[in-house]
Amino acid sequence: VQLQASGGGLVQAGGSLKLSCATPRIDFRLNAGGWYRQTPGKQRELVASITAVGSTNYRDSVKGRFTISRDTTKNMLYLQMNSLKPEDTAVYYCNVGSFRTVLSGSFTSWGQGTLVTVSS
Repeated sequence: VQLQASGGGLVQAGGSLKLSCATPRIDFRLNAGGWYRQTPGKQRELVASITAVGSTNYRDSVKGRFTISRDTTKNMLYLQMNSLKPEDTAVYYCNVGSFRTVLSGSFTSWGQGTLVTVSS
């Protein structure tokens, strides 16, 4: 299943954006979710993850600024991004699966990401 991220855009440094990811037919009680980002010439990196029981984890560079959440009733995954910095500029992707797969990012398919551009 290819998941489509949305909510990206152009924002000034210090601003906020909330990304959304529709995850139809995904049971979040059994799956973990993750937000990733990629810039040209670099590998996709895991930004934030949430386990099936709701535990969250973040890469150091976004701790305290980003919040991952989910709505199990709507099958939605979110990433609230505050205090954005120019170095957060990237294409952001979402995906769901086993916790091990989320951590490794070893998914066989990826949806179209959403571009976040932070101007200085």
